[in-house]
Amino acid sequence: MITTPGATLPSSLDGVTAVVTGASRGIGEAIARSLAGAGATVALVARGRPALEQLASELGIRAHVVPCDLADAAAVARAVEQIGAVLGESPRIVVNNAGSFHLARAAEESADAFAATLNLNLVAPFRMARAFLPAMLAAGRGHLVTIGSIADRHSFPLNAAYAASKFGLRAVHEVLRAETQGTGVRASLVSPAATDTDSWTATRAGAAASSPTSEQMLRAEDVARAVLFVVSQPAHVTIDELRLSRS
Repeated sequence: MITTPGATLPSSLDGVTAVVTGASRGIGEAIARSLAGAGATVALVARGRPALEQLASELGIRAHVVPCDLADAAAVARAVEQIGAVLGESPRIVVNNAGSFHLARAAEESADAFAATLNLNLVAPFRMARAFLPAMLAAGRGHLVTIGSIADRHSFPLNAAYAASKFGLRAVHEVLRAETQGTGVRASLVSPAATDTDSWTATRAGAAASSPTSEQMLRAEDVARAVLFVVSQPAHVTIDELRLSRS
């Protein structure tokens, strides 16, 4: 991690348990690697079991595979139980990262596709936060990290469903931040600008000509370093919101 002169290095996450959703690739995979590298034991949550198992084999005993379709409420409930079992406790850190991104004009977007985006990008993160927040409040410690987007504050063409989900997710974060203040539980929003991942690559053909190229985007590892910085602060420090852009 890059530090400025006199800056304090992040504390170790040894003994800390964490959950990362969307951990099979992209930003989620990079976050999982970063947290495990700092000493945390991480539950890896995503649909793709083979990719999760490959990542877990690389991370070793610090990683546990929890396959889950986060768009399925029953599957999330089962995953929550499995997370508690594999970690041996309710997680100290929950990183809500999983989400979908597609481009469509509002006049052409189907209501079903719009609802599916909100279910995965907004409802599923709420389910995960809701599942673990009571235990965090009871313990007087814990950290809910929400991965936002430049689209949680700025609206772009072809982005009706994604922007709605990310604006909503930022609103949920703001409520969580207000409700947890003074409890020992922290809530942080990390919002990166366009990041070069498979999700963006899959939609690039329909993107506007003004959209950034891969070389103009952030890397998944940039976001992972930001998340590690956020969760490594002393207990009395909360980074409410951290916004990343390409310099």
